[in-house]
Amino acid sequence: MTDRPLTLMAVHAHPDDEATGTGGVLARYAAEGIRTVLVTCTDGGCGDGPGGVKPGEPGHDPAAVAAMRRRELEASCEVLKISDLELLDYADSGMIGWASNDASGSFWQTPVAEGAARLADLMRHYRPDVVVTYDENGFYGHPDHIQAHRITMAALEMTDLTPKVYWTTMPRSMMQRFGETMREFHEDMPEPDPAEAAAMAEIGLPDEEVTTWVDTTPFSGQKFDALAAHASQGENIFFLKMGRERFASFMGMETFVRVKDTTGAPVPENDLFAGLR
Repeated sequence: MTDRPLTLMAVHAHPDDEATGTGGVLARYAAEGIRTVLVTCTDGGCGDGPGGVKPGEPGHDPAAVAAMRRRELEASCEVLKISDLELLDYADSGMIGWASNDASGSFWQTPVAEGAARLADLMRHYRPDVVVTYDENGFYGHPDHIQAHRITMAALEMTDLTPKVYWTTMPRSMMQRFGETMREFHEDMPEPDPAEAAAMAEIGLPDEEVTTWVDTTPFSGQKFDALAAHASQGENIFFLKMGRERFASFMGMETFVRVKDTTGAPVPENDLFAGLR
């Protein structure tokens, strides 16, 4: 036995990703006395600027956006009671197909071995018992999410220290509810074309393939406030428009697929640390 605390490490691509998919588990496990480490890979410089100005539009300053998003990230970490924040600080690559994908110094252009080596150093320092990141498609195909997946899995191979590894996911039943709720709040939203609808249908997993369902409803208020801390990013407004009660019912369950386990804990499970305590 050791006096070292149980440790959760979440590897995310941008400021605000920590709140959307893992805000509940980060808050829950922090409250349970588990050390929570957030690694944010990019500076978020391709996010919205003041007034919602988009990259490439007049008035969008990536350096200023990155500085603003760092302040928002620090505020989110305070809300979620995250123990340790580590910034790899690569340049945000932007959405798939943007010219910023090819920019020198962008996360997407960074050799996987380089990013993995830096992350492996952090893993050796914190010795996480559980690591959470995205699946091989970055959940929805964002280049930086895919790259975060790649460096995380490579770093895990380099270190071989972590008993349990998870990828964030969403059950298809929840994706369906999400689509219905989006249409409820945006009555004028056009129906997606068949190709887009088919791509959306492939996001997430069939419910029976989700291995881990963690109820974080008691911490949904913190998750809501963490998202609100990222006020500059317009995509968060939809979630906040739900109001706290609706948000809790919709976002209170966080779901994962377990891809490594040395504990023998049976699945489905309701605790990322099942078998470790």
